[in-house]
Amino acid sequence: MSDLNKLFQKAAGEAQSLSKRPDNDTMLKLYALYKQGTKGDASGNRPGMFDMVGRAKYDAWAKLKGTSMESAMQQYVDLVESLK
Repeated sequence: MSDLNKLFQKAAGEAQSLSKRPDNDTMLKLYALYKQGTKGDASGNRPGMFDMVGRAKYDAWAKLKGTSMESAMQQYVDLVESLK
């Protein structure tokens, strides 16, 4: 496992135990960066209009299209560090 993968996994654990819950926009950014870092570009169908949370999550992830997995991992680690 690379150093970046180790940092990413550590940050993912730390994100779960932050002392204060981030605002919704930051939560969406964390979600999108995590998905981009683990799965790559958004895939599957966009959730329907009645699934507002699922749709917001999908849209946040889709905005990162073309971002490399490594770049997304680094951005995720940096964001979690700024929230601690």
